[in-house]
Amino acid sequence: MDKSSFMQFKRRLGREVLNHPVISANPYTRWFRQGRATREQAQAFLVQFSVFSNEFLFAQLRKMVNADTLEEMRASKEILANEIGVGYRGRTRDDAELGSLVGTIEGGTFRFGAAHFELLLRMARPLNLTLAQLGKRRLGTPETLHFCDELMRLYGSEDYAVAEAASWAVENWAAAGFWDELVEGWKIFRTRRNLPGLNLAFFSWHARLEATHAQHTWDELESFCRERDVDEDAFIRNANEMLDGVHVFWKGLDEQRQRIVESGELAIAS
Repeated sequence: MDKSSFMQFKRRLGREVLNHPVISANPYTRWFRQGRATREQAQAFLVQFSVFSNEFLFAQLRKMVNADTLEEMRASKEILANEIGVGYRGRTRDDAELGSLVGTIEGGTFRFGAAHFELLLRMARPLNLTLAQLGKRRLGTPETLHFCDELMRLYGSEDYAVAEAASWAVENWAAAGFWDELVEGWKIFRTRRNLPGLNLAFFSWHARLEATHAQHTWDELESFCRERDVDEDAFIRNANEMLDGVHVFWKGLDEQRQRIVESGELAIAS
């Protein structure tokens, strides 16, 4: 695909994928950013997010194993290793424990405490959630598990063209600003609930990471299209199917938080 064809494809993606409701209008994160969650709603959210966070490791491993080229395998390995605690090694060290926001795992330092799931576990402790209550597939709601299964089917597909479409969709969802909305909501929640020990590093670090990834995502897609004969219709279909799976996850969370009542306090559903 030449430069002109890629620009036309990019415009199609803007029209046919990037206006997906999970990117443009996520009702759960719009509500959560207000910081009005009850303690029980916050706990329920962390449990489901922890299930997704752990299940993502399996999908990322499959994407790495199913890569068509060494470069693609290494790109997937970078993400997987960072997830389990290897910091990126870059020009600047943005965090003493987590490393750099950009760079490579080559020569990076492994720290147990830098694993993304351990950041989530650290955050959950002030909410009285333990390791046994987090991250296990059996704890997932049907909506969360549907999302995780779609990650395995699409993001971890043996057909790398399918995996690339799903990966591109996930990256654009992640870069659309929902992390910032969650950070904003958690900060208000921490103040309202008087939980100064609530460590927000899991969410704040991801918000900072994704802010650096937006242009890289497009550059990576352009490289992919330059090296292959891309079926645009199939790419768009697979990207939207992945976002449909993401949407089921957030809709499940939105329905769950509206059902939850804590200590006689009616959960705010607006």
